[in-house]
Amino acid sequence: MSLIYIKKADAFSSSSNNKSLPRRLSPKVRKITALVLFGIGFITLSSAIFPLVRFQIEYSSKFGEVINPLSAQFYNQTGRVLGDMTTDYTQLSNWFTTPDKIPTTASSETPMQYHISIPAAKIDDAVVTIGSMDLKKSLVQYPQTALPGQLGNTVIFGHSVLPQFFNPKSYLTIFSTLYRLKTGDEIYLKFGNITYKYLIDDMFEVQPTDLSVLEQRFDGRYLTLITCSPPGTYIRRLIIKAQIADF
Repeated sequence: MSLIYIKKADAFSSSSNNKSLPRRLSPKVRKITALVLFGIGFITLSSAIFPLVRFQIEYSSKFGEVINPLSAQFYNQTGRVLGDMTTDYTQLSNWFTTPDKIPTTASSETPMQYHISIPAAKIDDAVVTIGSMDLKKSLVQYPQTALPGQLGNTVIFGHSVLPQFFNPKSYLTIFSTLYRLKTGDEIYLKFGNITYKYLIDDMFEVQPTDLSVLEQRFDGRYLTLITCSPPGTYIRRLIIKAQIADF
């Protein structure tokens, strides 16, 4: 008589083999996961595109007096509708396609900083630096333009991003909602011990090659604010013009 012995699998071995086998997700779980990932991607994409579409729909008529619309030359130079992604636009010297015309120093006889407040944009005592090129650290007054309160044109640059990231305390986002301002809104420049009040009288857009907005005219006391437009892109420059007013 022959006997056959069969080794019984112990509990530890069986458990170990089961753990080594990958668990498959059910079709229902896979479908839900795919829908969730698609939803996240759609929301992320929409959060970037929707503000641009809304800007064009709601504010295109507001800036109907567009001068020097974006030329084909600019597209050829940058190769991108959003601007050259390899360029650091937090540096003012990169904002124009003719940076060799931009001075990089300020007069040593002038104060290096003063403050600006724009109540309608929730900007309070933001620092403006004269002669700097770094928009990450402050707003920047364009060199060799008029000082606040003087005859001429005081020109101030600020950085902007998508409006949903607006933070009036961050100089990377501080001008993101400037396009919402309107004629008659007040702007205050605190220079030394004097506060000057300006009233907005015009808003329009120009192309990045247009340096005419930096020009000085000495028949009054003017203020020009400049940022990118639409917010979060580098396609055009938003120009806000204001004149000094009596308190």
